[in-house]
Amino acid sequence: MNSAELRQSFLNFFKEKQHKIVSSASLLPESPNLLFTNAGMNQFTPILLEERAIQFSRAADTQKCIRAGGKHNDLEDVGFDTYHHTFFEMLGNWSFGDYFKKESIEFAWELLTKIWHFPRKRLYVTVYSPGEGEPAEFDWEAYQYWEYIFEKEGLSPAVHILKFGKKENFWMMGDTGPCGPCSEIHIDLTEDGNSQGQLVNRDSPFCIEIWNLVFMQFNAQADGTFIPLKSKHVDTGMGLERVAGIIKTTNNFSNFSSYPSNYNSDLFIGIFDKITALCGKTYQGTVATNCESMVEQEKIDFAFRVIADHIRALTFAIGDGILPGNEGRHYVLRKILRRAIIFAKRLRFPVGNFTILAEVVIEQMAPIFPELQCNRKIILETIGAEEVMFEKTLNRGIVLLEDIFSRTKDGEISGHDAFTLYDTYGFPFDLMQLIAKERGLKINEKNFQDELEMQKKRARDAQKKSQIVVTDEVLNGATQFIGYGEFEGIEAEILQIIPTNDATFLVVDRTPFYGEMGGEVGDTGSLFSGGQTIPIVDTLRNSQGTFLHKTVRNVALNIGEKVTLNVNIARRMEIQRHHTATHIMHEALRKILGGHIKQCGSYVSECGLRFDFNHFTALTQNELRSVEDFVNTIILKNLSVTAKEVPFKEIPAACIAHFNEKYGEMVRVLSIGDISMELCGGCHVSSTGELGIFKIAKESAIAAGIRRIEAVVGHTAKEYVDCHIALVNELERQFSAKNDEVLMKIQHLRQTKNSLERRLRTILEKNNRQIFNEVCQRAIYENDLKKIHGVFEIETHNDLRSLGTLAIKKEVCDIAILAGNLLEGAVVTVNCSPKGVEKNYDASRIAQQIAEKFGGKGGGNFAFATVNVPQKLESFDLDSLKIF
Repeated sequence: MNSAELRQSFLNFFKEKQHKIVSSASLLPESPNLLFTNAGMNQFTPILLEERAIQFSRAADTQKCIRAGGKHNDLEDVGFDTYHHTFFEMLGNWSFGDYFKKESIEFAWELLTKIWHFPRKRLYVTVYSPGEGEPAEFDWEAYQYWEYIFEKEGLSPAVHILKFGKKENFWMMGDTGPCGPCSEIHIDLTEDGNSQGQLVNRDSPFCIEIWNLVFMQFNAQADGTFIPLKSKHVDTGMGLERVAGIIKTTNNFSNFSSYPSNYNSDLFIGIFDKITALCGKTYQGTVATNCESMVEQEKIDFAFRVIADHIRALTFAIGDGILPGNEGRHYVLRKILRRAIIFAKRLRFPVGNFTILAEVVIEQMAPIFPELQCNRKIILETIGAEEVMFEKTLNRGIVLLEDIFSRTKDGEISGHDAFTLYDTYGFPFDLMQLIAKERGLKINEKNFQDELEMQKKRARDAQKKSQIVVTDEVLNGATQFIGYGEFEGIEAEILQIIPTNDATFLVVDRTPFYGEMGGEVGDTGSLFSGGQTIPIVDTLRNSQGTFLHKTVRNVALNIGEKVTLNVNIARRMEIQRHHTATHIMHEALRKILGGHIKQCGSYVSECGLRFDFNHFTALTQNELRSVEDFVNTIILKNLSVTAKEVPFKEIPAACIAHFNEKYGEMVRVLSIGDISMELCGGCHVSSTGELGIFKIAKESAIAAGIRRIEAVVGHTAKEYVDCHIALVNELERQFSAKNDEVLMKIQHLRQTKNSLERRLRTILEKNNRQIFNEVCQRAIYENDLKKIHGVFEIETHNDLRSLGTLAIKKEVCDIAILAGNLLEGAVVTVNCSPKGVEKNYDASRIAQQIAEKFGGKGGGNFAFATVNVPQKLESFDLDSLKIF
């Protein structure tokens, strides 16, 4: 059987056993404490925690998993052996309060031995036997079921059933919560098949765990005790890659002479074939016994495994909307791609071809996971762009790293040099370590981390944020919020008064004021009491659900006093319009760009909305226009906007929940006609027609893989449109042109400007070449170094940098100090050749001397630095600077 047949056989088997076949969950986990979905049970966690109602008592699926960060991290093992992966499929079956140990053990044995024909005598199982201080008791129940099976098969239970403690055979979801013993099934892959269980749990490739049966029967308490669960559950997991690899390697269990490897399966062969076609090298399945001294073919096979594994992880993760970036799971994904590129260079793999490998994965796996085909465009664009970007970083960094290597003494690279390369040039530290290791060098990691921590401290100190902390001082519980439909004349009682340095915060028993939360700003308005009107300038909400009304200092109010609250209705209406528009735009982006779109942040005020989302490329004008058209069409349909509270366990499957939010037992489901359904506690209009008109004001990037749209509706949108119409009218007047002629006039003006700039550049270049030649002829020779300096007329500092780089590259000089006059002030560039650096000349130190001399500011590194000078320079005297 190939992998597709195995997968389908597994699902068919459990379907016949009355299991509901469910789709794989996204690799973007619901749980905020996970980087990636890393196990089949992740999507069922709310059921196990009794947070969501059970819709079926039996289930089975094939779950996409990535283990490349956090508690489960196999990234560094990939390539070194033949059975670890970052991405893999976990075949699993579950029972929720239905069958338990007997049936799950019988199902597993039947599938393995009767359907897939695993050799019975090669199978070994483990059961839980607690050590000293470990929870629960010996799992006699599981042992007795296995004992019966092995005796029936004529095999010795004493040999084929092994006992292990908590580390291997007791599964816990966390420090508290559902948990229980597990029973693992292992296969002996030695040639004679007679290891007698001695290799089980010994990290041997010749005895591999293929299936784990978890029996959740306890609830771990915070005090360390374990109490029985009311309902017992079963959670099993089996790696498809392992099973497919075993069957392929052993030729359907007929030949056990080959080295066991998951990479022998058809899941990887297609990728290997494409790598061979692109680089000319072939995979031979060798595995190094010592990674410090690999022979050439072992290095090649190592690289094949890394690339094939990593391209699968990248393709599936991006297909689920997880894009490479600089933080969290996004950084892990970028690290996976960059690790693959480094290993690809060892094969002389052509640059820019990782997208071809992704195509192989999509073609093979899309029939099972259709989201790969749906998101094919974003997968290929993302991988292609990341590869090009990293290639630039790598090429620049490798040159500098080679220079560092040449200056390294005692086999250790200083943490300072490594940090400079990391901080200034963006060269990844882990890749520095990898390359250094190949050269037999090591990096002083402690010093590197010290430098990194100092940089973080400088960044923290520079922020200088002033923040008033009042939330933890509140003694009352949640405030009753009645502001979804009531705004004015609300009678309330003051429960607490909290004075701070520049304001006073009031807590009342009930309020129409919305407290800032979920990206929506807090309400403003007024409070009336005893003939005085007091402004409310903001409303906050703390983690307890208490609303804090911010007002002026020294208010003449008392605890227990009755007051009347009035929200600024006009402002609230504009906020509501923008919040509803955010939901509609979110749906528009999902429809137009793809289902990978996920909200990464939002901000809603009376002045506009800001929505951050994951998408790798800038939106085209056509895409932005399509988003606007979608939202405005929904506005014109005047769809009703409704909200209802439901138990969190009962939220509809189609409802979008933001799982970085912490929800209570009851949640508010907001529906906009039949086009959008999300969990949201914010304030909204009652129908889409109230939004008026929707206009996108700006689209931009705020981080790698994260885009931001700023937009307006209602009165703010009218002001935005009026402003732009006024601007067009003024341009018509300035150019003495009609509306449709303005653009043509501007284009003509730009063409004329570009033509004049080209003529000016030609004159400047001719003049600068003459000056450059004269400067080179006046070169100074000292300490076996050649130095030049001069003043040029330039348009940008890049002109000057190009001259300095050219001088170093052509070996015209070793140190070049060149000044250029701009429209305002001047710029000075300093270039040092490797020879100059070797003789302890530092471009950044020279730049600092120049800055002190001319009152400028600048910086750089040992090879290149710049200084911005406030005044123009006719000439400068190097002798007076005492640089040489």
